[in-house]
Amino acid sequence: MNTVQPIRDIAMIAAMKDVLMRQHYRNYFLFVLGINTGLRISDLLTLKVGDVRERSHIIITEQKTGKLKRFKINSELQKHISEFTISKDAAEYLFKSRRGAQRIHRVQAWKILNTAAKEVGLAEIGTHTLRKTFGYHFYQKYKDVAVLQQIFNHSSPAVTMRYIGINQDIIDEAVDGFSL
Repeated sequence: MNTVQPIRDIAMIAAMKDVLMRQHYRNYFLFVLGINTGLRISDLLTLKVGDVRERSHIIITEQKTGKLKRFKINSELQKHISEFTISKDAAEYLFKSRRGAQRIHRVQAWKILNTAAKEVGLAEIGTHTLRKTFGYHFYQKYKDVAVLQQIFNHSSPAVTMRYIGINQDIIDEAVDGFSL
C-alpha cells in the first residue's frame, strides 16, 4: 500500500470539490464530509442517512478501534448534510451505490478520489487523504496536536504529526535550505 498525503493547498481542495461535483453530488459530499470530520473511510461508508440528518454529532463505534467516537457537526456541515439528504430515507446508506440499495465500498471510494485527483494534477492521493487533509488543516489552524491526537485516537503526538504530514513538511523545508 502506498503512502498518501493530505491535500495541503486550499486551491487544490476547491479544485477537487469542483471535479467531484461534476462527477456526481454523492462524490462531492463524500469528499466534503471526509475532509470536515476526519473519520476513516470505513466509518464514513457505513453511515446511514439517519446517523447524520438533523443531528448535532456523528456518533459511531469506530470499525478499526472499536472505540466510541462522537464528532460535532458544525453548522456549515449541517447545511451540506441537509442538502444531500433532503429526499433520502433515514435507513438508506449515505453513500449508496448508483446500482441498487447497497453502499459504495472502499475500492470505489478510492477510484472516485483518484480520478478527480488525476484531473486536478494531484498525486499520492487515497482514501486516507480525506482524514489526513482534515488533520493537516486542523493543525495549521489551531496548532494543537493534543486535541488532534484525541480526535484521531492516536497513541502519541508524534504519531499524529507524522500521520498528517507535518514532519515531512519540516524535513522538506530543512533539506530545501541545506547545501554543501
